[in-house]
Amino acid sequence: MTFTSTARILFFLFVPPLLLLGGCGTDKNGDHVFFSIEDDIALGQQVARQVDSTYRAKGQLLERNSSNPNTRRAYAYLDKIVERLLNSGQVTHRDDFAWDVKLIKDPDNLNAFATPGGHIYVFTGLIQYLDSEDQLAGVLGHEIAHADQRHTIKQLQKQYGISFLLSLALGDNSGELERITGQIIGQLAGLKFSRDYERESDDYSVLYLGGTDYYACDGAAGFFQKMQNAEQRGNPPEFLSTHPSPGNRVQNIQTKAQQEGCATTRSGSSNYEQFKQLLR
Repeated sequence: MTFTSTARILFFLFVPPLLLLGGCGTDKNGDHVFFSIEDDIALGQQVARQVDSTYRAKGQLLERNSSNPNTRRAYAYLDKIVERLLNSGQVTHRDDFAWDVKLIKDPDNLNAFATPGGHIYVFTGLIQYLDSEDQLAGVLGHEIAHADQRHTIKQLQKQYGISFLLSLALGDNSGELERITGQIIGQLAGLKFSRDYERESDDYSVLYLGGTDYYACDGAAGFFQKMQNAEQRGNPPEFLSTHPSPGNRVQNIQTKAQQEGCATTRSGSSNYEQFKQLLR
């Protein structure tokens, strides 16, 4: 569909007020959400294609159909973790979003991120840094929560505003959309969420893990405890430059676990070291 200049002006003038009146929702943090679930999915697909292409070109994207048996085994292990979390009964958009997970080979990057629509990326440096499957499940739960609670789209919406919404809604300004998508790729891994969103994702991580009846529901606390120890030694990982200090987060996660009455003992999985070996 091609819009005339007049149509574009009319769209810009009248669609945002309509959205404000009836097309948006408000989350418990008071943030308006102008995007529909379908918009999340559409944007997520575009961003995921670009992310895949970017890291594939660098030779860092570990392909699911790789001829390397270790890579295939690593994906099978990772998929089981994600499947348990998604089947916890706590994921709001369990059946709406893609929830595919991909590995990026970068031993120095202690990070993971999720796009709108539930495309999850995990850097191998994070996997090597963690000590247990419960800790990895906790971090994955945190990232799933960012997508499931639509934090990513809300944060991007704040940054790009109506122009971003307009480009996505019109769908015919491919050059502008490609430019914006390129910017998003560069920001996702380092996207700085508000403290409210980080706290909410920590809380949901507890709910997701607790709902599995398999993982220690405070699994994410182990990751932040490691971060806190590194910070106290004066050698904070780069991860901390885009995430709130882990100091209070360990206590908050453990408090949430106590409130929920969920199990905080480790799953006892003895295969995590073997999983790490697959990615070395």
